[in-house]
Amino acid sequence: MKKFLHLCVALLLLAGITPTALCFGEVTPFDVATLPTPDTKSKNSFIESMGPGKDRAMLALRYDRLQAVKHNKDLTEDKEAKAFLLTARESFVLPRNLPRAYDHAFLDIGYGVTISGPHLVMRMTSALDVQPEDKVLEVGTGSGYQSAILAHLSNHVYSVEIIEPLHERTKGLYKKLVEAGDLEYQNVHLKSGDGYYGWEENGPFNKIIVTCAIDHIPPSLLKQLAPNGVMVIPVGPPGKQTLLKVQKEVDAEGKVVISRKDVYNGRRSVSFVPFTKEKGGTWSGKGNH
Repeated sequence: MKKFLHLCVALLLLAGITPTALCFGEVTPFDVATLPTPDTKSKNSFIESMGPGKDRAMLALRYDRLQAVKHNKDLTEDKEAKAFLLTARESFVLPRNLPRAYDHAFLDIGYGVTISGPHLVMRMTSALDVQPEDKVLEVGTGSGYQSAILAHLSNHVYSVEIIEPLHERTKGLYKKLVEAGDLEYQNVHLKSGDGYYGWEENGPFNKIIVTCAIDHIPPSLLKQLAPNGVMVIPVGPPGKQTLLKVQKEVDAEGKVVISRKDVYNGRRSVSFVPFTKEKGGTWSGKGNH
């Protein structure tokens, strides 16, 4: 499969189409339904199914972490497990953190922000229940790992990052990954800006995932959430937030009903970096949560 993808990239180049254009929706989106399904009967069979030229040690760590994630019920569906196995987390961490790429803990990625641990990433992803044709918005691109997971589930991923140099670094990473044959990442559309306001021109979104903390649910994000859509967002004070699953439903009379549920059912809180403003400071205010 990977050899076929590399051939596709070569043919695109011969046709005068640059793979970088794929990141901006200038060609037909990659269909996630065509992604290969790894063999998960055993660790060795998984490693072999991923093909030659891969870091076998990293693949082994990825497989082992998936078993822990499943045991902890941070994911329950095969599609999320497949997305986890197809996403090379080691591509999204800093070189100094490579040995810890599949650790349970969050890792520093520079600029005062972090990449969340695999368990939390998959718990949030599973709560969204992303379908292939869902339009998904991520607020807080960061390293790009969460949007990479989403790119194995949806054909339409939009991600906003407020830290300009981090946005540029991640955009460059995605460019390299697409050029290397990971064409699913052409479905990730990146923007630098204040995620508090979402990405209105590309809304409404069936699913929204927020990877930074705030003390209320941004009205702009609720507005951009499609009817029957789902948002996962950490809400609460600094250092201790509740991970909320927010659903927007429309009844028979057209009345909008917003429901909220603690993803962890009160068993634990989470701690994310704050939701920052484009011109400095953090977003806060009286919210209905």
